[in-house]
Amino acid sequence: MTVIAMTREMATRGSEVALGVAERLGLGIIHHEVVEHDISERSGLPESEVHRFLEGEASLWERWKIDGRRLSRYTALEILELAAKGNVLIRGWGATYLLRFVPHVACLRICAPLAYREKVLMKRLGLTENSAARREIERNDAAHSATMQRLFAIDWQDAALYAIVLNTARVPVENCVDCIVGMVQSDAFKETPESRATLMDSLVLARVDEALERAFGGRGYRYGFQTEVIGGKLILKGATTDSKIIADALRLVQSVEGVRSVENCVTYVDFVPHNAR
Repeated sequence: MTVIAMTREMATRGSEVALGVAERLGLGIIHHEVVEHDISERSGLPESEVHRFLEGEASLWERWKIDGRRLSRYTALEILELAAKGNVLIRGWGATYLLRFVPHVACLRICAPLAYREKVLMKRLGLTENSAARREIERNDAAHSATMQRLFAIDWQDAALYAIVLNTARVPVENCVDCIVGMVQSDAFKETPESRATLMDSLVLARVDEALERAFGGRGYRYGFQTEVIGGKLILKGATTDSKIIADALRLVQSVEGVRSVENCVTYVDFVPHNAR
């Protein structure tokens, strides 16, 4: 199944490229409303706050109130769930970063020089001064960069995150579409059992981490839990002085969808108070 993750800069005509690719390949385009709604349900935060945070528009109070690490996990889980369904084009939300290691996922970036983007935005909004367009573009770029730093600590403009970077000032939209369609239909981006397993292991790991976070706090750090998934087999590591916590964690992870088996590598530490020695 085809999966495309795309990052597009404002006023690069990236939306037109995404629409053209989706129409040619019969893909669903995931709009921000869908992702934000599902993240809101997972996190218990209002959709409006999730939207402002992901768009870099959150107030200082909202940024302080929202646990960025937790929101990062919820975002990752939502993107992985969407990718696992297949036949989808996911725009933004760090999808290109989160899915870059999956061989059959095509990670793309649509960009253009600032001068070109100014002209596009001026025409789109009916602006007469390019300075107004430039301010809006720079504000949007800065907000997006700040959000990606807070969620994933990445530079989203790093070309190494992408399979291909297309400059719409040099490559017309129609040619961008042709290029992307040809690429994703090549053998290099065909889904294989191995690439599917890579994606599903990452999804299962995200599900397990969410379950542990809900039960024991952020990624089980409070109890030293560490997780790894290989071929659906979950390896649970860490150390704790509470044997009941180990039993509770094992029961929990065994019930997570996609977990085929569990190897318990958690060390029980028999704590002896210093004054009792």
